[in-house]
Amino acid sequence: MRSKDDNVVVQKSYAFSLRCVRLYKYLCSRDGNYIIGKQLLRSGTSIGANVREALRAQTRPDFITKLNVALKEASETEYWIELLRDSDYISSSQAESMLADCVELLKILTSIVKKSKENSDTIRIKN
Repeated sequence: MRSKDDNVVVQKSYAFSLRCVRLYKYLCSRDGNYIIGKQLLRSGTSIGANVREALRAQTRPDFITKLNVALKEASETEYWIELLRDSDYISSSQAESMLADCVELLKILTSIVKKSKENSDTIRIKN
């Protein structure tokens, strides 16, 4: 993976983390919805943290593991956003915007993990 400054998944996951922080602050100030908000905050910010950790992975399997964790956190975050929408804590338009970003991260991470695994298998076959 490239450095954090020119890496799309690093930039997008960081921007998404900021959106999750802002949504958490909004939920707390509006409804006092701390429980679901904290779950969203934890999983949403974990995506970017695990992507950043992957930049410093010591091995390809470590890299893949970190990105798989980020992928799982993105999936969980998608769930919390859907729950907030369906329970009317946030509007459909707020949710759709967040979900669009989350789904984009899911697609990017899935692609990177898949390609990394394929490259890993290719390296093993050549040896």
